[in-house]
Amino acid sequence: MHRTTRIKITELNPHLMCVLCGGYFIDATTIIECLHSFCKMCIVRYLETSKYCPICDVQVHKTKPLLNIRSDKTLQDIVYKLVPGLFKNEMKRRRDFYAEHPVDASNGSNEDRGEVADEDKRIITDDEIISLSIEFFDQTRLGVGVETKTTKDQVANKRYLQCPAAMTVMHLRKFLRSKMDIPSTYQVEVMYEDEPLKDYYTLMDIAYIYTWRRNGPLPLKYRVRPNCKKMKVSHAQQEGQISASRSGPESDSASDKAGSPAGAPSTSSSLPSPGTPAQSPHPQHPHGPNNVNGTPAAAPTTPSRSFTQYGSGGSGGSKPRKVSLNGSSTSSG
Repeated sequence: MHRTTRIKITELNPHLMCVLCGGYFIDATTIIECLHSFCKMCIVRYLETSKYCPICDVQVHKTKPLLNIRSDKTLQDIVYKLVPGLFKNEMKRRRDFYAEHPVDASNGSNEDRGEVADEDKRIITDDEIISLSIEFFDQTRLGVGVETKTTKDQVANKRYLQCPAAMTVMHLRKFLRSKMDIPSTYQVEVMYEDEPLKDYYTLMDIAYIYTWRRNGPLPLKYRVRPNCKKMKVSHAQQEGQISASRSGPESDSASDKAGSPAGAPSTSSSLPSPGTPAQSPHPQHPHGPNNVNGTPAAAPTTPSRSFTQYGSGGSGGSKPRKVSLNGSSTSSG
């Protein structure tokens, strides 16, 4: 998830302030040799007595240093947009100055005389009210080169709002969700044309990024679609339920086997010795012992088998000895 980092204007002051006057750039001007910037009035006055940069002491020009300075409109626009109220206050100062000195008003542009409004300069402040229009995003209208006349339904489905410039897209999404009772299983996306907007964008950011010309309300759109994350979770839960239902009979049969009296024989059990009667692992086998109604039944007799075993005697001779299984043992001396 994207995280926004808010930076205080004081952290940017070293890049926005003139070292000669200590204020924010006004008519920012840059030395082309070292790219250090100053206010236009400040650097022009300084270069009247010096030919070196005030910051790095690089030589601006051998004889005419004013030839190697350039106006930096981009930097000045950044300063006006970042510092609240700076543009409006500067225009007011210029109007007041030329009101006291009407002779000098004939020279310079409208901006030099302070006759440029905020709307013409496209400078937006945080507390400014922005008019916007919001309508449903119709994907079927994509790819149409020339837009036809808007129908009555399209005009009826468009809504107009007035919001502060500092309002974010996230606030607008919450407003749409509560206004139209959209359930939480669906997500709302706010768009400019066909491009989704980030939640942390403010209306001022949108106006700057997409160069809104103030020739009408800020045109925004929205669309509603299922929440992908919740769909994935429900899909995983369904798969888990299916696998559990499939493994259910197998687990039941395994538990039945574990609880039955005739369990699987252990692999660690040794084979029966010749002196131990062989028993079947199944109690119901006819040749094994069985309990009938709690009374032990007599085991059927089996024919005895004998084998001859030779052992060493005390006299040094070997004497055969017969041993019978499941019966009495006899020995021959």
